Amino acid sequence: MSKLKDIIDRNRAWYCLECGKCSAVCPITPWETRVYSSPRLLVEKALNGNLENIFDDPLFWSCLTCKRCSELCPSDVFFSEFVRDARQLARSNGRSGDCTHGEAIQTWARMMTAPDLDQSRLEWLNKDLKISDDSDTLYFVGCLPYYDILFRSLGIEGVEIARAAVKILNALGVEPHVLHDERCCGHDQIWEGDTETFSALARLNLERIKATGAKRVVTTCPECARTLSLDYPKLVEDHGLEVMHLSRFIRQQSPDSEMNLSLQKMDGTATYQDACRLSRHLGVYEDPRALIIATGLDLVEMEHMRHASLCCGTTGWTSCGKVSKNIQVERLREAKATGADIMITSCVKCQIHLKCAQQDPELGQELSIKIRDLTTVLADRL
Repeated sequence: MSKLKDIIDRNRAWYCLECGKCSAVCPITPWETRVYSSPRLLVEKALNGNLENIFDDPLFWSCLTCKRCSELCPSDVFFSEFVRDARQLARSNGRSGDCTHGEAIQTWARMMTAPDLDQSRLEWLNKDLKISDDSDTLYFVGCLPYYDILFRSLGIEGVEIARAAVKILNALGVEPHVLHDERCCGHDQIWEGDTETFSALARLNLERIKATGAKRVVTTCPECARTLSLDYPKLVEDHGLEVMHLSRFIRQQSPDSEMNLSLQKMDGTATYQDACRLSRHLGVYEDPRALIIATGLDLVEMEHMRHASLCCGTTGWTSCGKVSKNIQVERLREAKATGADIMITSCVKCQIHLKCAQQDPELGQELSIKIRDLTTVLADRL
């Protein structure tokens, strides 16, 4: 009970006013039919002190930790962080969420904690891409090479995103350092409550990044950006590195708000999917939109956008089921309603989850819209 009280105190759960604003915007609440559940009710169960009631709540493991509720909370309750910390407590009590994809992703993350693991991580690089061991900028690839294999049947952009990132950095005059023995950043592990694996991955990555002498880390994954910039310093080590998503790095290289990339203009319309880790977690809203506009595409917004944007429906590779599918279908319908030719996102997980929902044969053309990553769209126009 003392550990639960610490979690409640640390995340301001005592200040919940039971106003219900979080219940009104939670993406999970409308679709969870087993029993009514909401962030407010989960906090109430925590305040009552019964751990089993918390761990058995349907929202506990399916919560997207997307921070939509935090946008409206008048008491500034850190609900996503409350769930994250409570999941750590659940793990210590032998509880965990239902893993998806045969636990393949959790397995490879645990394998990466071996210090002497020999990975072939750079086979995606081709001869046209320039990297340097002396660069002060490191490109953190994340799990793109692994997702590329696991989700190839969905037609996702995996290593294409990584190649596009290096191509763009080269166009900006940067030859980045790319680690041959990089590990998973540990994002999913910390949000699933697996702090042991997270800490092991983080320490291995920090050891290797610091050894390069790099001053900044650029990534195309919002989850990597959030984890390296916020969670590593707070939970592992204050590394002093500048960490940012590629979209922000490109804008920073562009003096007077003019694009420092020579982009061929393209016709058509696009809508943008705000990845929750890049938007609500890191506050990056304008940079991706400015880059989309710089390509010549007309940007048309979905009904829920920016701070109110809908998540892609699942996180941490757990509890992905009909609730997640309903959220994804809802989001794809919003995208189709804009009349846009293409849906652009800045997170490979958004692309994976939304393209997965598009495989439904019964919904067919209703969900049909091209989905691409911002990085590959930009690289194609260089």
